[in-house]
Amino acid sequence: MLKAVFPGSFDPPTLGHLNIIERAGSLFDELLVVVAENPRKKYLFSVEERVALIQELLRGQKKVKVYVWNSLIVEFMKPRDLHIIVRGVRGTDDFSYEFELSMINKALDATIETILMPTDPRYFVLRASAVKELAFFHGDVSSMVPPLVEEALQKKYPS
Repeated sequence: MLKAVFPGSFDPPTLGHLNIIERAGSLFDELLVVVAENPRKKYLFSVEERVALIQELLRGQKKVKVYVWNSLIVEFMKPRDLHIIVRGVRGTDDFSYEFELSMINKALDATIETILMPTDPRYFVLRASAVKELAFFHGDVSSMVPPLVEEALQKKYPS
């Protein structure tokens, strides 16, 4: 059974994230979406909120499972005998960052392979940080996030 991990903060989950999950999910027998809980990072949504949003958005997708992790992704993968990380890239800046991260992960565990998946062109400029900023100023985020996430953002930033 071929399994892969798609780690991220998903703060908030975007249509770009869902696109990578859908596409990667079609390539593997199982895809583990791992929601980061980094104590050094400040999130808009709690880990419980992010997991609940993702689980609701992925309801019915039997090949995708959602986990929370608060340490190095390789430490999540080792005891589960997982060896493939999927990462989405939008452009050269993402590629450089993800390439360096893949080299670090490879140094930590030589059995880890990283697959860099280019984003669908529709989501080329989509960043979760930009979504949050736009939502803060009550801009239209409907083309960037699913309706469920748009509603959650409106609750975080009421008019």
